[in-house]
Amino acid sequence: MNNLRLLTGLLSIILSSGGVCVYGQSVLTLEEIFESAEANSIQLRPSFTAQSEAEREISVARAGRLPDINASLSLSYIGDGFTTKRNFSDYQKAPIPHFGNTLSLNISQPLYTGGAVTNAIELAELKLTAARYATDFQRNNIRFQLAGFYLDIYKYRNLRTVVESNIAAAQKVLKEMKARYENGTALQNDITRYELLVSNLELQLVRINNTLEILNNNLVTIAGLPEGSVIIPDSTIIARVLPKEGIAWWQSEAETNSPSLSLARSGVEISRKAESLVRSERLPKIGLQAGWNIDGPILVEVPPINRNLSYWYVGLGVSYNISSLYKTNKSIAKSRVATQQAVETLEMERENLSLAVKADHVRYLEAYEELKTQQKSVELAERNYQTTSTRYSADMALITDMLDAANSKLDAEQQLVNARINIIYYYYKLLFTTGKI
Repeated sequence: MNNLRLLTGLLSIILSSGGVCVYGQSVLTLEEIFESAEANSIQLRPSFTAQSEAEREISVARAGRLPDINASLSLSYIGDGFTTKRNFSDYQKAPIPHFGNTLSLNISQPLYTGGAVTNAIELAELKLTAARYATDFQRNNIRFQLAGFYLDIYKYRNLRTVVESNIAAAQKVLKEMKARYENGTALQNDITRYELLVSNLELQLVRINNTLEILNNNLVTIAGLPEGSVIIPDSTIIARVLPKEGIAWWQSEAETNSPSLSLARSGVEISRKAESLVRSERLPKIGLQAGWNIDGPILVEVPPINRNLSYWYVGLGVSYNISSLYKTNKSIAKSRVATQQAVETLEMERENLSLAVKADHVRYLEAYEELKTQQKSVELAERNYQTTSTRYSADMALITDMLDAANSKLDAEQQLVNARINIIYYYYKLLFTTGKI
């Protein structure tokens, strides 16, 4: 993409009218619209934030490899004790130093966790990959939505030109008709009926302008362009030579590039990794442990010793959750079912994608045939209109014939515009479905 051209286009919008901040018209290609949406669209921001969150989750999982360090300090008041015989007789008071203190420092470094830490890190990485695929999917959705608005704007701008041309032609005929009425060779009813045609065309023009305003607002908002911008589609889009590869090529591209299919594959990998994480609960945990404690007074002696006792230790710790032998089985069974569901979802997504690509490819080729038909229809409608107009001028045709010819010409021209746009639309629809947009 030409970033300089996009920047120039945006600046021309903002700096129009002699540098005053008044937004105006700007010609932007569809690719430049995509670039603007990538940088400015609010609808993409949640996806980017989800990616950032997934990246932080990897850092959290990797922290599981770091040692756990715990330090504690306590100060206390210790009351006097007493001693008795076993039958609670012969009470004697036992003075105890009243100030107590405890300071401890413990370090535990995991050496073997049964794969729990490694699996947790790999699971977080898979979630990040899935978040990226989800972002690609959302990006493609936005691009296809923008392509629809863009092509509709192009279509309705051309329809507006067609309607304006027909209004001008109808007003010309109406002017001639009024002249003939003054000469007594036309009826007032004929004039009224043609005025009705002009009125309907003018109403259609109003609706087209309103539709263009809505489409432009949608395009500008979603693409993150300056508010009030008026986008003029690049007219060369119709002249593009589009590929006509066979269905097998498109199916292969969809298998490789489709974000929805990649997201489903990630779902399978995430489920399998979660299953491994559950299995790790049945394995022992081994860690290196070290600590240092200082306590006072020494209360295990009678009478208590009013001194601090300090000691340290280093060793290996092994822990095993015996209850996992009968509790984890249920979690593993649940994880297996979740993995099976993810595999079935992947197959379903692959089938739906294949059907969608096939349908879009058929419509894409059909659009070319429709264009050929509409080009012929316009040629015939134009010829019929010219013939009918000549015959009407020679009093050899009725006003109803003129109305029918005008309506047929208008409809044929509108359908030709639609046919040209449909080719571009179904091409982008194929790109969207296969993940190549």
